[in-house]
Amino acid sequence: MRPAAERRRAGGRRVSAASNALRRRRPWKSWVIELREVGRTFGADPPVVAVDGVDLTVRRGTSLAIVGPSGSGKTTLLNILGCLDRPSSGTYCLEGIDVGALSDDERAALRAHRIGFVFQSFNLLGHRTVAENVMLAEAYRGLPRQGRATRALEALRQVGMEDHAHHLPPKLSGGEQQRVAIARAIVGDHSLLLCDEPTGSLDSLNTEALLALFDELGEAGLTRVTVTHDEQVAAHADRRVRMIDGRMTEEDA
Repeated sequence: MRPAAERRRAGGRRVSAASNALRRRRPWKSWVIELREVGRTFGADPPVVAVDGVDLTVRRGTSLAIVGPSGSGKTTLLNILGCLDRPSSGTYCLEGIDVGALSDDERAALRAHRIGFVFQSFNLLGHRTVAENVMLAEAYRGLPRQGRATRALEALRQVGMEDHAHHLPPKLSGGEQQRVAIARAIVGDHSLLLCDEPTGSLDSLNTEALLALFDELGEAGLTRVTVTHDEQVAAHADRRVRMIDGRMTEEDA
């Protein structure tokens, strides 16, 4: 067996090669997301159907809200869109790339370079400065060490938090922490922003400010899919779909 250090270097080369391949294979289509008859089941006796034959297309620069009761399949679908889980059936294409045909390394590279995640709980490191939190995301995505501080400050500028770059997250308000979390999600050249209850920890004023920020990011071409129970957030999206028992129906936005 090869030494651990050699295995790590080999693994790093594979991920780097996958990252470079995916960057080269970047088609500029109008559809960012294309799902065809996507299903996801768990177990086998009998299987639990979490997502059941979902068809979905999402155009670049638009926003989609997914609503529905707990257990309806929303989170499972979001995990599939984020390349955190594989569908049991059907096809998922992200910017024309068939995700199901990718290796684990390629899926990890796709997730790192194309997809940003925003969660309700912010998930910031309290002992690291705002800028350091964003730069750590750059390191995870394999972005070059040179220029990380500049890219982090640019992402913070986009969300109006550049003046807080050297603050610690616990010193910020909930709305400010969520803006930092969004900067961390969008640093680099992302195509898709996936949000899981992003306003759940915010008051109404900060929710309105966050929705205005999402509008600005959409105008810049970023596509957003949000799972939410918040009717204000759902109504703000360009489109709204409802999931019940793993199936999806279109609703008026």
